[in-house]
Formats: sequence, structure tokens, C-alpha cells
Amino acid sequence: MISHRFIYGSLLVLAIAIGTVNDRPRARPMRMIGGYRVLAVDFHTHSSMWSDGALTPWGLVLEAERQGLDAIAITGHNQVRDGQWGRSFSKRIGGPTILAGEEILAIDYHVLAAGITEKVDSRQSAASAIDQIHRQGGIAIAAHPFRGIRAGYNEAAMKRLDGAEMCHPMIYVLESGQRELEEFSAHAPVAAIGSSDFHGTGAIGICRTYVFARDESERAILDAVRARKTVVYGRQGRAYGDPTLIRLAAQARLSDAAPPDSTGTPLDWISRITGLAALAGMVFGGRRRSGRLTAPRNASGPRSSRSETT
Repeated sequence: MISHRFIYGSLLVLAIAIGTVNDRPRARPMRMIGGYRVLAVDFHTHSSMWSDGALTPWGLVLEAERQGLDAIAITGHNQVRDGQWGRSFSKRIGGPTILAGEEILAIDYHVLAAGITEKVDSRQSAASAIDQIHRQGGIAIAAHPFRGIRAGYNEAAMKRLDGAEMCHPMIYVLESGQRELEEFSAHAPVAAIGSSDFHGTGAIGICRTYVFARDESERAILDAVRARKTVVYGRQGRAYGDPTLIRLAAQARLSDAAPPDSTGTPLDWISRITGLAALAGMVFGGRRRSGRLTAPRNASGPRSSRSETT
């Protein structure tokens, strides 16, 4: 007779096998539009090492590859080590281009620094922090500049910014979110940026930036953002960015590029359900078996010490 443990174990092995076979990275097509190498980039991600994400830096690299991203910036909260570790790992496996970065968290502003080598102190004005980013050769992007978190962006800071998030997952939650980001970007000529602010839920790259660069190197990506050569799609597919590039992107049907899949394919769900069923069977089946009453060895009860000696 086949034991329950064998059945549940086989189901778990089957779930792992299905998930492994189906877990293949999305294709990263070589997009050439108008003489530009068009890259899908997420400039705002967090890992679990020294930030508050759910994935390790190398886990972020693998997930970015799975979602068909050409590059990501790993932007730890007030530190740059996550990005450095992720970049080193991606180079070893030939993965996406990784920009070492930081999300500088200050009381009245959050700014993303991408392409830096050292931590930027948050205990300074936004303008001063952006100057420090530029001295390291990086770019400065206003992170989710909704109304409640942008007081520190005075005129001096706005003049120094390279980009601002125009697409962020919160625009699909806040009714006024998209409008608030539009209002912010209208105050300065900045590159339109799409970022997922990925911490572990949702999908990395759910909001992404299409960077029109000369190649897929870190320097080319940074130069393209400085030149504001980006296109971003926000709510209801509205395009933001350089008008000429938006037209080129429309002709190439760039907006039809497959969005990241946050729910999974049918095989993903089969793997998940099978795995959960197996684990549930192991846990609750084991409890039922351990909780059964067993008959005592001697139905008449233990013999007394007196009877044992006689």
C-alpha cells in the first residue's frame, strides 16, 4: 500500500519540477528604433540585504532577467552596497546591466542616485545631494514625488535633477497620483522615468523606462537619461518623454511590448497549487496520524509490582 507520505512527497517534487521547467527568463529582444538601442530599465528596486526588500541582490538580478529587463538600478535605502553586490553578480552570469545606486531618504525629499560608487549623505539639502551624485558621475531622479514628499525640491534642486518618476505603482492606487507626478515634472525639463519601487510584492518592472541609448552599457544609459532620451507609459497607456521619441516608439508599437506578468502562467498556478496541496497534506495529515488513539499493549493494564515478583 502506498503511504500518504510518499504521495505528498511526490506531489511536492512534481510541483518543484513544473515550476523549475516553467521558470524561464523572458526574452530580451534587441530593440533598434530610429538608430537607438532601446532598453527596458527599472531605476528603483530594493533588496533584502541592507534595505527592506524581499529578494537578495542576486535574486533581484535573476528576477529582472526573468521579467525581460535590460537593466535595473538597485537603490538601497541610504546605502549603495546592495547595488554593488548585484552588479558584481550580474557581470559574472552575463545578466542585465546593473546600476549601483541609492535611494536617499531625507525628511522632505527622496531622490534616486544611479551609477554612483559611494553613499550620499541624506543629511543635506536636495540640491547639495544631487551635486554629490553628479560628482560621482551618477544621475539624480526624483523618487515618487507625490505632494506629501517633495517639499525639499526647491528651485535649485529642480534645476539639478536629471529625471523624475512619471510612472510609479502608486498611480494605480491614488486617483490623483498620475496628475501629481505630471505637476511635479512640469516645473523642470527632466527625463520621464518609470520605476517599480520593487520591494518584493507586485512585479519588478511593472513601471519601466524605455531608454533610447547608443548601447546597453551603464555609461550609455546614464548619458541617455541626462539627454532626456526616454519614453514612459503611464495610466491608460499615455506616453511621456521626448516627443520625437514618443512618435518613433508609436511607429514601432513599443507600447505593445508584453508587460511583466505578476500573476503567472497556467503552469505557474499548477505548480503553486500542487505544492500547497503537498505541504498541507504533510502538515495536517501528519497531525491526524499523530493524534490517533492507539490501543495499549496490554488490554488488562500494567501488572502490579506484586504480581511481577510472584
